[in-house]
Amino acid sequence: MTTTTAIKGINVKELTKKILNGDQIFILDVRNTGDFDDWKIEGENVHIINKPYFDLIDSLDPIMDQLPKDQPIYVICAKGGSSEFVAEQIAEAGYDHVYSIEGGMKAWSEHLEPIKIGDLTGGGTIHQFVRIGKGCLSYLVESNGEAAIIDAARMIEPYEQFISEHKLKLTHLLDTHLHADHISGGRTLAEKVGAEYHLPPKDAEEVKYSYTKLEDGNEIKVGKVIIKAIYSPGHTIGSTSFIVDDQYLLTGDILFIDSIGRPDLAGKAEDWVADLRQTLYDRYKHLADNLIVLPAHYMGINEMNKDGSISHELGKLYKENHGLNIHDENEFRKTVSENLPPQPNAYQEIRETNMGKINPDLEAQREMEIGPNRCAVR
Repeated sequence: MTTTTAIKGINVKELTKKILNGDQIFILDVRNTGDFDDWKIEGENVHIINKPYFDLIDSLDPIMDQLPKDQPIYVICAKGGSSEFVAEQIAEAGYDHVYSIEGGMKAWSEHLEPIKIGDLTGGGTIHQFVRIGKGCLSYLVESNGEAAIIDAARMIEPYEQFISEHKLKLTHLLDTHLHADHISGGRTLAEKVGAEYHLPPKDAEEVKYSYTKLEDGNEIKVGKVIIKAIYSPGHTIGSTSFIVDDQYLLTGDILFIDSIGRPDLAGKAEDWVADLRQTLYDRYKHLADNLIVLPAHYMGINEMNKDGSISHELGKLYKENHGLNIHDENEFRKTVSENLPPQPNAYQEIRETNMGKINPDLEAQREMEIGPNRCAVR
């Protein structure tokens, strides 16, 4: 399709910046309503409406009274083609600032935005890579020219760019657990740069590749900074958390800001409820209240800080997070085994990919990851 000069394209990085800056954003999503209801762009100042593309082919009448005259209009679809067509029709109807979001929701799903969390006492920093389209969070710890990445996303290019720009040597890649909602980029990146890939052995019984066992009490040195492993089962049998620089607690999919992890994605909900409770109500309870919790996911924009990062003090979570305040054990068991959201799209295929059992091509991997993350219990 040839784009007219009346409309512009905007990439998801530019759009993300606007959303995190708190700009007023109006979005027309032209995907099918079922897809829209399942997963859409959200933000503090985002106003979004849905009208399927096929309802707009002949006329814009169904939405004309909803289109703002005084602000830009951003149109999105699944991959970028339909949004371009609809944006052209809106521009031809007399609207001046109309944008088609390039790559659609597939591109939105894959964007990683690095945000600095803080400085480390031994020198260096910790950055959170926010995958805003899926609510996934990964981390880069750097000190004295070395770097480690925790829970790397499939898209490894943003990490490579960061490492190159900051002249770092990537030495370690760690996964808190065997992921079921997204494909890990940890092993791929480790093999590419010759770094060490770490995985909890209890999650790795079926994997088809070599790895370094990640066990309770292990200490991984990155420059002048120590990453300490804490065995914390419950989401998976091998789930492992990390304390970085005695300041930050990386909780993987065990504890989130406004929810807790689900124990059922390997079909072991009943078996792992007790492990989850022990981790949340015992192991974590004995850690320092002033540790900053950095989870592997977030569920909604209400969990975001002003700069777009996701973090909160552990002690405050014990006061504010409902999942940490279910004192009756039977009620806890019921909450985490019965009141569960739908399982992530293609979660079994994602697990098998992360085990090395299957090796789908890039397009298949992208399709497997489409949709929101669903790793939490509220």
